[in-house]
Amino acid sequence: MNRPLELYIHIPFCARKCLYCDFLSGTASEMSRHGYVEQLLLEIERESDCYQGYGIVSIFLGGGTPSILKAEDIAAILACVRRCFDVMPGAEITIEANPGTLNQEKLETYRDCGINRISLGLQSADNQELKTLGRIHTFEEFLKTYQRVRLAGFDNVNVDLMSALPGQTLASWKNTLRQVLMLKPEHISAYSLMIEEGTPFYGTYHDHPELLPSEDEERKIYYATRDILREHGFTRYEISNYALPGYECRHNIGYWTGVEYLGLGLGASSYIQGFRFRNEPDLDAYRKINMRADEADWRLYQDITELSEKDRIEEFMILGLRMMKGVSGSEFLARFGQNMWNVYGRQLKNLQENGLIVVESPYVRLSDFGIDISNYVLSEFLLDR
Repeated sequence: MNRPLELYIHIPFCARKCLYCDFLSGTASEMSRHGYVEQLLLEIERESDCYQGYGIVSIFLGGGTPSILKAEDIAAILACVRRCFDVMPGAEITIEANPGTLNQEKLETYRDCGINRISLGLQSADNQELKTLGRIHTFEEFLKTYQRVRLAGFDNVNVDLMSALPGQTLASWKNTLRQVLMLKPEHISAYSLMIEEGTPFYGTYHDHPELLPSEDEERKIYYATRDILREHGFTRYEISNYALPGYECRHNIGYWTGVEYLGLGLGASSYIQGFRFRNEPDLDAYRKINMRADEADWRLYQDITELSEKDRIEEFMILGLRMMKGVSGSEFLARFGQNMWNVYGRQLKNLQENGLIVVESPYVRLSDFGIDISNYVLSEFLLDR
């Protein structure tokens, strides 16, 4: 039986860098983008030799904006993956896309090459909020893109939304939710804006948090999201992700539950057989790597780290508790040969007494209050505290 493996393929290009974005991405010419794809194809061929006996259960093309590539480049990438890896029947294959970078030809090509899930980056239905973020589209342009996606036959669509934006109010957030719900997507990701160092937003807002929604406003937005989406049949299956039944993102669930994944492309991260590593993050250096070189000359991987049992236990708890069903004591015992309560008895007892977790044997999950302060709760599972 094939060992399950997820593939993440990084496309580090976008039409314009958003003001809040700290992802490994940027603008590039069409020639430069095509040259990157040629190098990526060589990497896919080389890497596949190490993963015989694995079955690919999901593929995620992320970025950047993968849909900025030509349709034939996306087709070439996925054809190479299928030729070199054992892609399982029914594998979830997602591509991230932004309005302004999609047309009917691309969507038809995506369908033909097996993509079965589209993740659209909207962020807000308010055009002023979109302008503040530095997005390249308006809400009206998003609506046209969404219609094209549906007309192309895609029946598994995610819409990315972002809250706690400069100038955003509870009323404008509710309007965004309602506008999106009218479109009937199968999945909604609702993240809070993070002010990341090195971004234009950091220089503007790090020392002026008063320009952002208050903590009280953020809390109201958070509860409104949960309640409104629940009313429309969405199940919250992870802290920031909501889906209609059967449309949970299998790729992301794999990340949170410890499925091995291989990152391909610039700066992509991997988790294989207890090791974490990432690819070369400098675009010029990545392009110069000889993908056909002998092992002694191989210089793609960086930051190779073997996870200790302590590391793996912490990740099991911290990532698993992001899921609404929580973590299973039975699975903990099967993975680590220890009783979860023997390892974390003090923390679990204290958190339960304070109403931050719910124990429903064999599962432990965050309570509603625990989700509110999840960063604190999850930090309690670091074993060197």
